[in-house]
Parts: sequence; C-alpha cells; structure tokens
Amino acid sequence: MDNEDGQPKVAARVSPARIADPKLRYEARRAMIWAAIFGGIALAVYLIQPILVIFGALVFACMIDGGARLLGRILPIGRGWRIALVLLSAAIFLAWLVQFAGQQIVQQAAMMPELLSTQFERLSRYLDSMGIALQFADLRGVADQMLQGMGVITSAVGGFLGAVANVVLIVVVGIYIAVEPRLYQRGVAWLIAEDQREEFHEVVSTMAFTMRRLLAGRLLGMFAEGVFTWALLALVGVPMAALLGLLTGLLAFIPNIGALISGALITLVGFSGGTEMGVYAFAIYLVVQNFDGYVLVPMIARRAVDLAPAVVIAAQLMMGVLFGILGMALADPLVAMAKVAMENRSRRMSRQQENISDGPPDLAQQES
Repeated sequence: MDNEDGQPKVAARVSPARIADPKLRYEARRAMIWAAIFGGIALAVYLIQPILVIFGALVFACMIDGGARLLGRILPIGRGWRIALVLLSAAIFLAWLVQFAGQQIVQQAAMMPELLSTQFERLSRYLDSMGIALQFADLRGVADQMLQGMGVITSAVGGFLGAVANVVLIVVVGIYIAVEPRLYQRGVAWLIAEDQREEFHEVVSTMAFTMRRLLAGRLLGMFAEGVFTWALLALVGVPMAALLGLLTGLLAFIPNIGALISGALITLVGFSGGTEMGVYAFAIYLVVQNFDGYVLVPMIARRAVDLAPAVVIAAQLMMGVLFGILGMALADPLVAMAKVAMENRSRRMSRQQENISDGPPDLAQQES
C-alpha cells in the first residue's frame, strides 16, 4: 500500500534485541536495575581503598578547616593565612616530635617486645602454679589471633610503603580540599539534579559541622590522654612513660578499641616493675579513660553526634576486619556521616508526607 504522497509505506523495523512483550520489557528493566546496583556495590568494594583514602582526605580537610575557623576567632586575617598557620603548626610539632622525642621513643620502643615477652612468661608461670598448663607460645598465638581478628595486623593497605603512600595522599588531597572546599562542593552539586541541589548543600553543611565537632573532641581527647598518661606514668616511675603516652594519644583516635589496646600495654609494662607499680599503672589508665570518656568527649563530640557506643564498636570491628587499620580508624566518622544523611532524609520525607496529608484547601474555605 502507498501513502498519500504515492510512496510505498516502509514497515517498522524491529531490532532483534527488542522485547515485544510489555511485561517482559518491564521485568528486563528491573533486572537491569538490580544488575546495576550489584555492579555498583562490587565496584565500590573493589575500589574501597581509594574510597577510604578520599574519605580520609575529607576528614583531614575538616581538621584543617576546624583549626582555621578556630584561629579566625582570635586572628582577623584571611582564610588562606589561617590555613597556612595551621599547617605550619602541625609541621613544627612533627619536627619537634622527631628531633627531641624521637630518640627516646625509639629506645623505649626497642625495649617494648622484651618487656612484653617477660610479662607473658610471668603470666604463664603464674597460671602454671594455679594448675593451668599454658605455654608462652600458646599465649602469643592467642594474642596474634585476637589482633588478626580485629584487623589490627592484617591490613589491606599493602604494607608499610603502601601505608606511607596513603598517608601522603590523604595529606595532599586534604590540603587541596581545605584550601578551596566550595570548588569541590560545587563540582559535586553539578552532578545532581537542579531541584535537589539545595538539599545537597544543606546536608553537606550539616555533615561538615558534625565532622568538625567530632574531630575537635577526638583531637582534644587524644592530646589530653597522651599528656595525662605520660605525666602520671612518669610520676610513679613506670618505664617507657613517653612511649606509652604517645601510643595512648594516637590510639585514642580509634575510640573504645584503641583504649583497650593502650590499657593492655600500660598494664603489662607497669607490672614489669612489680605488682605495686602494675596496680598504679592500671589505676592511671582507669582515671585517664574515665576522664576522657565521661567528661571531655561527651561535652564536645558525643553530644553533638549522639552515636550509640555499641554501633560504633560494631562498625569498628567490621571495618577493621574488612579493610584493616585505615577502615577501623575511619569507622567512627563514617557512621557519623551516615547518621547525618539518614536523619536529613528522614526529615525531608516527613515534610513531604505532611504536605501530602494536608492536601489542597477545600472550596468552602477558599470562598470564605
């Protein structure tokens, strides 16, 4: 048959890949969506180390930004100069740590394995006298298995060189983000639908504020724990007080689990000087941890983020087993950011539900 112009009609060309049945097309689209979701999850797991490095850079950028904002309250200078002062202060602190405390810390760190071995041997003899036959090798094997189970030893970072490279990347990328945060925020916003950008900026602002409060509490707690532990241990004559104070301060970045590890080290080293010194060391650990956990951190971080301790510990264990030390250290900020995102989404859905339930006003009310 011909059309109105006298030209023969061309039959609609059907692709061999086209599904004619509408129901099958609907199911095929659903299958493609699920395949894309699982593919995205697999890709995220495969790229988890770069993702954690990027998130670590965001955490480091929040630290720099928080320091710059704090300086802005007392120094009426530009943001760039304040960021430079923060970075310069951090570099000076690291230089002092390496130059003045490095030698003592290295000497004390060399003594640590011998002291720990001695303590395990004493514990083995004590248990043997109590009728419990447990060899030192068994204790060391149990300790290694516990550490491996928490992900402290087995790290997906890729060894020492890989860890150093990740730290360098976190620092460099974090500095770039801290210098021009709005640039990167606008870049991400361009990838989002225009009607959702206002909500995106609101969520990002809330996340940044929460992260700054969380990190402020974390850094203040780390400093307080390290200084108090070193001063009190040195006061009672516990060996390696400087090293234990430094380790306690650094491990305080990993809440709960870091405190348990530092407490075990302090107690073992304390008992190397006798029972009385061991009791003093354990009492010092309890005093410092209670001050940090029930006075300092709640005033700054926990009240701002309101994270359940059991949720944080579970996240740390899972992230530590899956992704090593880096995952364990970043588990707390990840949980906090996820909580902020879910709370904002819940509030938005509640507002939408209220608008739907209200409905349009009836004609009687409009006429009146």
